Amino acid sequence: MYSRILISAIFAGAAAGLVAGILQLIFVQPVLLHAELYESGELVHFGGIANSADPALPGFDVMRDGLSLIFTMLIYTGYALLMIAMMNIAEERGAQIDGRWGIIWGVAGFVAFHLAPGFTLAPEVPGVAAADVTARQIWWFATVISAAIAMWLLAFGGNWVMWGAAAVLLMAPHLIGAPEPDSFTGPVPTEIGALFAARALGVGLAAWVLLGCFAGFFWQREGRHADAAARA
Repeated sequence: MYSRILISAIFAGAAAGLVAGILQLIFVQPVLLHAELYESGELVHFGGIANSADPALPGFDVMRDGLSLIFTMLIYTGYALLMIAMMNIAEERGAQIDGRWGIIWGVAGFVAFHLAPGFTLAPEVPGVAAADVTARQIWWFATVISAAIAMWLLAFGGNWVMWGAAAVLLMAPHLIGAPEPDSFTGPVPTEIGALFAARALGVGLAAWVLLGCFAGFFWQREGRHADAAARA
């Protein structure tokens, strides 16, 4: 059983992480690097002497971007371990686990890890005003945990009490509110911040959908191999 979980997670996490890393390099990193030019003062907002129309962004760096890809693959392998462990529990409760159903698991993971915390604490580019890092991390972890529990209750609760509890868990962190800075200031144009948040969430959705699909597929495949080995 443990080898089935580990093998499925490695394959699913590495594949989804590789795609996520490539998407981040193509769509997210250029926006991030553009924002860093404003943070450093190389570009100036609101009529400064620097020209912000066509920034000179660095190209692909083998060391930096290669390590970023590897790190992203490791992160999504960790996510895959959590997801497949939950898939194992769900399968024991009678749930069907395969590539198609895995897509739904992926969407649920995206809601828990990206959309729920991002609803109040949006992805931020460098140079924008932000509250204390520790306070934001505590709020982020609490929101992810409550959203993950809510997703499980919505899927397997089976009655209105559980579904109501899920709704409360989803709303509670946002009713409490995320830590906010004393004032909203910064050198980065709001358009760049909005584009970064949108692309970060979009890439996150694509990555989690793929992760769920791959996790369901490899979990089912490894299960068939285990059954065939047991019959042999």
